[in-house]
Amino acid sequence: MANSPQAKKRARQNERRFAVNKARRSRIRTYLRKVEEAIASGDQAAAAAALRAAQPELMRGVTKGVVHKNTASRKMSRLASRVKALG
Repeated sequence: MANSPQAKKRARQNERRFAVNKARRSRIRTYLRKVEEAIASGDQAAAAAALRAAQPELMRGVTKGVVHKNTASRKMSRLASRVKALG
């Protein structure tokens, strides 16, 4: 348990950051799920549109420190190759 005022403040800040990061992560996963569903449906146009919508969301996660840069790049690359394979 936090005893010093500084430790108490850090605990409060950590709770707030955790909530914000959790929301951002959830938002990114939602966009990625939309791409996955479009790929599963076999509609290349919808999948490409979903991928275009997901890319800036993933990169925003990188700049905010929620996702590592290489992780985001890897996810985008793999999704793009799967979308391309549909056609």
